[in-house]
Amino acid sequence: MCGILGVVATSPVNQLLYDGLQVLQHRGQDAAGIATSEGGRFHMHKGSGLVRDVFRTRNMRNLEGNWGIGHVRYPTAGSAYNAAEAQPFYVNSPFGLLLAHNGNLTNSEALKREMFLSDLRHINTSSDSEVLLNVLAHELQAACNGLKLDEDAVFRAVAGVHRRCRGAYGVVAMIAGYGLLAFRDPYGIRPLVIGRNDTEAGTEWLVASESVALDVLGFKLLRDIAPGEAVLIDIQGNFHSRQCASKTVQAPCMFEFVYLARPDSIIDGVSVYESRMKMGEYLADKMRRTMPNVHIDVVIPIPDSSRPSAMQMAERLGLPFREGFVKNRYIGRTFIMPGQATRKKSVRQKLNTIHQEFRGKSVLLVDDSIVRGTTSKEIVNMAREAGATKVYLASAAPPVRYANVYGIDMPTRGELIASDRNEDEICREIGADGLIYQDLDDLKASVRALNPSISFFETSCFDGCYVTGDITAEYLNGVENQRGQAKPSKNDSHDDEGGQLDLNLASNSDN
Repeated sequence: MCGILGVVATSPVNQLLYDGLQVLQHRGQDAAGIATSEGGRFHMHKGSGLVRDVFRTRNMRNLEGNWGIGHVRYPTAGSAYNAAEAQPFYVNSPFGLLLAHNGNLTNSEALKREMFLSDLRHINTSSDSEVLLNVLAHELQAACNGLKLDEDAVFRAVAGVHRRCRGAYGVVAMIAGYGLLAFRDPYGIRPLVIGRNDTEAGTEWLVASESVALDVLGFKLLRDIAPGEAVLIDIQGNFHSRQCASKTVQAPCMFEFVYLARPDSIIDGVSVYESRMKMGEYLADKMRRTMPNVHIDVVIPIPDSSRPSAMQMAERLGLPFREGFVKNRYIGRTFIMPGQATRKKSVRQKLNTIHQEFRGKSVLLVDDSIVRGTTSKEIVNMAREAGATKVYLASAAPPVRYANVYGIDMPTRGELIASDRNEDEICREIGADGLIYQDLDDLKASVRALNPSISFFETSCFDGCYVTGDITAEYLNGVENQRGQAKPSKNDSHDDEGGQLDLNLASNSDN
C-alpha cells in the first residue's frame, strides 16, 4: 500500500502535488517524494518520513514545472529502513523515465535475473518498483525501435509490461519531453482513478490512488482506470487511453474497503463509507443469530476505520452508539508501523479512554479487522481498566489467516493471530469475553451491493486464494525469509501453505 499522484496542469504543480500527498498520507508514512518537469528537465526531491518532514520551502522552490508525480511509501518489498528506496525512481534511458508504484510484483526476483542476463540492465536496490521501472524502460526502447516516440509505442510498451510483470501495480510515470503515463495491472488489485479540471488556460488532469485526492484538489472524478488500461497525457494536455492487456479481470483488493482507503473515497464505483456501513449491517445480523443471549449496553468503535460499521451495527441492533476512545491524531496508523514492539507501544499513545462510557457497562467494541492481535489485546485491556464489566469484540472483516503478497505488510503467518488459532483461542488470547468475525461471503456482499458488476475480489489474506495464479508455498516461504533478513525485528516466522486460485484472467470463474 502506497499513495501515488500524477498531474498535468496549466500552472506550477509543486504545491498541488504536496497537498495531494498529504491527503494520501494514510497510505504511507515511511517516505515521500515529488518529481516535476520543466523545460525538458526533471526536478526531484525525496526522503524518509512524513510529507511535512521531507519537504521544506527550499525543496519546493526547486520543483519547477507544470507536470509531475508524487509518492508516499509504505514498505512491502525492499527495506523500510533504506532511504534509497524512496520513490520516484529514475532511469535515463530511453528518453528519461521517472516512476512511482503502488503494489507489489510477485515475480520481481525472476525479472531481476532476466533483465541482467537478457536486457543488460542493473537493479541497484531491493525495491520491486525499480524492477518495474526498468521493465518499462526496456519495453519502451523495444517498442520505439529507434524511431520517434509516439502514443502507439508507449501503449505497446505497457502491453509488454503486462506480459512480463505479475502481481499488483498501479503506476504513474513521466516520460521526458513527452508526458504522463499511468496504468493498472490486469486484475485491478490496487486502485487508480483519474480526474479533470477545466480551466480558462485548458484542461488539467490528475491521476491518484484514491478519489479523495481529486476532491480536495478541486478535480472532478472522471472514472477509475480499468484493469490493464493505460492512460497517456502529453505535456500539451491531450488525453489518450487504451486497453493494453490481452485479458483482464476486475478483482480489487478487499482490504482497501475494510481498512486501507479513506472512507470519503470511491474505488471502482464503490463508496468506501457505504461499504463499511454495509459491513456493519451484515455483522449485526450475524451477531443477532449467533449471540442472541449476550447483553450489550453500548457499541463503541475503535477509531477511525471502524466507525461507519460500528454506527450501522448499533442502529441495526437498537443499541446506543458512543465514542469511548479519543485518538491522538499525531500518532501514525499502527497497522503500518514496522515491528511489533513499536505497534504495541504506540497503541496507548494513540488512544485514550473516556471512562464514563465504559464504567459499569457491557461494551461491544467494533474494529475494522484483527491482524496481529497486538492492538486488540491492548484495547480490550484499556476497556477493562476504564471500568467495563464485559468486553466483546466484533471485527468487520473475517479472520486474517494468510500472507498478503500484493502490497500489504502481512507477509509472515507468525505475525497473524488467526493463522493457527480458532476463534475461541483468539478470543482468549486477546482477553475478550466474546468475539465475532464477519463472514467472507457477507464481506463480499457488502461491497458488491454497491457495484454488482464486480465479480471477483482479491481476498487472499482471508482465504489464501491468490488471484494472479503464480503464488506457491515456496514463494511464500521465500518472502518470509527475505523479510526476516531485511527488517531488524524479532517477529516469529512460520511456513505458509497458502492456497491457490488461478483465475487465469477468465471472467467465467467462480469467486
